[in-house]
Amino acid sequence: MVTLIAKRILWMIPTLFIISILSFLIIQLPPGDYLTSYIAALEESGETVNQDQVAALRARYNLDAPLYVQYFKWMGGFMHGDMGMSFEWNKPVTELIGEQIVITVILSLATLLFTWAIAIPIGILSAVRQYSIWDYLFTFFGFVGLATPDFLLALILMFAGYRIFGVSAGGLFSPQYQDAAWSLARFADLMSHLWIPILIIGLGGTASLIRVMRANLLDELRKPYVVTARAKGVSRVKLLLKYPVRVALNPLASTVGWLLPSIVSGSVIVSVVLGLPTTGPLLLRALMNQDMYLAGSMVMLLSTLTVVGTLLSDLLLLWLDPRIRYEGRGR
Repeated sequence: MVTLIAKRILWMIPTLFIISILSFLIIQLPPGDYLTSYIAALEESGETVNQDQVAALRARYNLDAPLYVQYFKWMGGFMHGDMGMSFEWNKPVTELIGEQIVITVILSLATLLFTWAIAIPIGILSAVRQYSIWDYLFTFFGFVGLATPDFLLALILMFAGYRIFGVSAGGLFSPQYQDAAWSLARFADLMSHLWIPILIIGLGGTASLIRVMRANLLDELRKPYVVTARAKGVSRVKLLLKYPVRVALNPLASTVGWLLPSIVSGSVIVSVVLGLPTTGPLLLRALMNQDMYLAGSMVMLLSTLTVVGTLLSDLLLLWLDPRIRYEGRGR
């Protein structure tokens, strides 16, 4: 186990290095840069452009240096916690995304817990009571959840909340706490607004996980070891929870590598519709405006979380499924 973890960590270093190069090059692919777009916008509005000021800005942001020099300066700062300056916002990237990452992590972790808490028991019930009224009922609602886009549900809830309850479903804070410092009152206000985006974002994920859990558990319940255990008189609940459910959880554990980056990126469209102060809309805006250091740092952060999440997925699978451990020892 220790050797496996050490090997995976060592492989993470060259993987992240290659990802950083590709991320930087892909962000640089569109013609021009942020200053080029900014100058073009000023000229369209009829304003004069001071070339000395443009040259000073290019020197300040290292835009006049070769690509490899820009890359090594960016990566050198990134490894020391300095992600550079955002062109559009004129702020350090770490300061710009700091609070938004906190809010995004709270929202996404709460959505994840909500999704698993609902999907796993319903998936087990649907598999154990196959073709019962409960199975048909949950299947129907599952297909409705899969077929309903998140942004459409967000628009419906915003309209219903305003027309029926007279409250706005947008945002995560009341007006008096919008720009306030963190406190227990602001955190409580966040919790009171959090259930709407959790419901919207978690609905599609819950519906899909129910289907995955049901299908995998049905496959396990038909295997010979389950039939043999039943013949030996093992109680139904003990047999169900000890082996088939654990193995059926493998697909959920294997998706942790995708869940960690989604914690940071969030559901971009839902965040834009609801006006949520998460990192998803910020990343979208940075990519559209060619804000190199902001977009590159966030893409690198997502890539790092993906690699770390893959390692966590492998460790969870080793813990959940003993067969993987035994196969590894055999090899």
